Amino acid sequence: MKTKPQTTPRYSATFDEYTLSEIRRAASTGIYDIRGGGAKRKLPHFDDLLFLGASMSRYPLEGYREQCGTDVTLGDRHASKPLKLDIPITIAGMSFGSLSGQAKEALGRGANAAGTSTTTGDGGMTPEEREHSALLVYQYLPSRYGMNPDDLRKADAIEIVVGQGAKPGGGGMLMGQKISDRVASMRTLPKGIDQRSACRHPDWTGPDDLEIKILELREITNWEKPIFIKVGGARPYYDTALAIKAGADVIVVDGMQGGTAATQDVFIEHVGQPTLACIRPAVQALQDMDMHRKVQLIVSGGIRNGADVAKALALGADAVSIGTAALIALGDNHPQYEDDYQKLGSTAGAYDDWHEGQDPAGITTQDPTLSARLNPEMAGRRLANYLKVMTLEAQTIARACGKSHVHNLEPEDLVALTVEASAMAQVPLSGTSWIPGQN
Repeated sequence: MKTKPQTTPRYSATFDEYTLSEIRRAASTGIYDIRGGGAKRKLPHFDDLLFLGASMSRYPLEGYREQCGTDVTLGDRHASKPLKLDIPITIAGMSFGSLSGQAKEALGRGANAAGTSTTTGDGGMTPEEREHSALLVYQYLPSRYGMNPDDLRKADAIEIVVGQGAKPGGGGMLMGQKISDRVASMRTLPKGIDQRSACRHPDWTGPDDLEIKILELREITNWEKPIFIKVGGARPYYDTALAIKAGADVIVVDGMQGGTAATQDVFIEHVGQPTLACIRPAVQALQDMDMHRKVQLIVSGGIRNGADVAKALALGADAVSIGTAALIALGDNHPQYEDDYQKLGSTAGAYDDWHEGQDPAGITTQDPTLSARLNPEMAGRRLANYLKVMTLEAQTIARACGKSHVHNLEPEDLVALTVEASAMAQVPLSGTSWIPGQN
């Protein structure tokens, strides 16, 4: 009798191992998955672009003898006190509530040491955050949690959040276990009860209303503070154009690789556009309205190193903003806590359970025992070191391209490795002069 030959089991490409586990989890619980950390799927990104360094047709700058500037001014369109930064890298908004008080202090310390700004996030401004941040941007969100005119006046700029890259069109979540007495007091919420932030502002529905709101904020702050508008990467051309029309000084475009404290997994993975796809349409809107470099563009969502910074600037951005990378620099998801992450059903670097409130690194938690593990001074120094390295890397690339300032980088300095990246970034496919959709 013949025996059937052994075969190696094959997973379907459509119903892979992860998909099967998600179907089983949904079927057993009846609850959709909520997590943080941004999109995990592979997307076209800055790694798909390369710089064309100087050779015969370009003249490089000598790194030790010739300067390469990194400073940037944000918000000088209308504000009498624009932000003057030493580096084109800012810290994105992450709330007290999502993060511990120690983490917020550390972000302020690190940004201050590097000569840049940090941002409050949802839920209001903490005294220690204001104390340790020389330049602090106050986020004005649909929820209005913790918002008051006094804090608006204390801030150095105001960021009106219309959307976020990980969840354009949707609000965030804060699990009840992270709503401590202090968080509840700041947000006027009941302690220990799950909270969902609103997905849209309650007092305006379009750019005309937003223009009125911006004027109100300018009056409250005596026309001193720059007004940022942050949008998720959905329709960057039209969103940028409407933000300019409404009177924004600075526009922040956040791609889907941007992180989030917590929201539905289906949002994170299936709504929005990659960061790389958002930059050129936003720049085109600025150029079409004769506002490029007059209204500054900040790009966020998956920025990790100086090469990413340089590529975003070459595509037309004035600065970038980092969130996830800043938390990693502070010490989040560090392998030294692997045993603790395993107990949560996760692993260091997976970013599954930020919202659960039991972060062993003491960063994304309100547990006093865990948050005490984070030393704000040491964590701030780590962040400052990281920002310094990113800046040096961006300068190194700019010099290699013959630029005396990082803002002199341009699309002509780039080529793409894939057809998708070439189409999104609107730079030639490597080895050709072809840009998909243009010629």
